[in-house]
This record gives sequence, C-alpha cells and structure tokens, in this order.
Amino acid sequence: MQRDHREQLQQSWQANADAWAAAVREQRIESRRLVTDAAIIQAVLALQPRRVLDIGCGEGWLCRGLAEHGIEPVGVDASAPLIEAARAACDGRSQYRVCGYAELDQHAEQLGRFEVLVCNFALLEEPLQPVLRSLHALLAPGGSLLIQTLHPWRASHGEPYQDGWRVEDFAGFGEGFQAPMPWFFRTLQSWLTLFGETGWRLEWLQEPLHPESVQPVSLLLLLKPL
Repeated sequence: MQRDHREQLQQSWQANADAWAAAVREQRIESRRLVTDAAIIQAVLALQPRRVLDIGCGEGWLCRGLAEHGIEPVGVDASAPLIEAARAACDGRSQYRVCGYAELDQHAEQLGRFEVLVCNFALLEEPLQPVLRSLHALLAPGGSLLIQTLHPWRASHGEPYQDGWRVEDFAGFGEGFQAPMPWFFRTLQSWLTLFGETGWRLEWLQEPLHPESVQPVSLLLLLKPL
C-alpha cells in the first residue's frame, strides 16, 4: 500500500505539472499568495546564504525569487515536466536538475554544498528518514535546513489527529488538474520525533498566520545538524 501511495504521488506530479505551474504563476492559491510564499523567502534571506538547494522545487518559483536577491539557487525535483517548466522560465541564474529524493545521495558530489537546504511543502511521502539523513551530505559547515509544511492542527480538517495518508484534490486551484495527490499527514509530535531520529536539532519554529482569520497556515522550521 505504501508503494502504491508513493507511485500515485509521483504520477500526480507528472500529470498535473502544467496545471500546477499555471496555478503557482497565476497566484491562484490564496495561502501561498497571502502568507507562505513570502514567509519562506524571508526565512531564507534572513540566513544570508550564498547557495541554496530547493528540494522539490516544482516549476521553480522559489529559485527565481531567491536569484533576484543575488543568491545562487539550485532546484531539484523528480518530475521531469516540472523541471522543464522551470528551465523554460529560467532567469539564467538558477540551475535545475531532475532528481528524486532517493537519488540525492548519488548527485551529492555534482550538486556540491549549500548554506541552506529548503523543503517548501515538499516532504509528502511516508518514509522520510532516508532523505532527511541524506541531506547532511549536502550541507555546508554551519548550514541550515529550512522546512515549510502544512500546519498539522489546520490540515487535519476534522479527521483524527494521527499520522496517515490523506488526499489533495486541488479544489479551488483552477482547471487542468488530472489526478488527485496522496500525501502523508504528520502530527507535530511526529515531525519533531522524525528530526531527532535523523540527526537534526530544531533551532526555531514559526507559525505564519493568515492575515484575515489570524489562524496558522503553515509550520516553518529551521534545523541544524546535531
């Protein structure tokens, strides 16, 4: 079942690549437009990195945004159509590579080291221990791992507050989405336990708020190696 969910997740990002790129570039997703896009950019800039690796970069919006501030961004994603979209919109300063999380180890030497690693709404699978352990090899001395994910207290949507697979149907994101996306929900306790198991220490945690409802939209976590 776990493999089926993982395959469906990967297939979703292949099938929905064009629709997702349009939704992001046309700012159709309210939470991103009002809260989370700015939150992740501000968090990265506060760390003053020279090089940033955007893991699960999608169509490349974050890399383009960071490049505007003089940062050297590299984006990796397992979806070839999304990487194609990122390259087509490339500003000449960002680099992109088709690379799944399981392949990061193999690409570590070519990718090099980074002062900041970013996972922006990109940690959607159930077994995350291998990828979180592999990230240590990509981190420059003194570097940081920055994760933004759905706020678990808001994302439970009335379902039991326990780990488990959920489904995103992209309702309200516009037309063109061809396949729902399974994703693995984690409680806050599960996230913190996962970091400890994979050699990361939580430095700080932020809860970006929706400007109207004043409710948390996401969790923003800064981690350092143990």
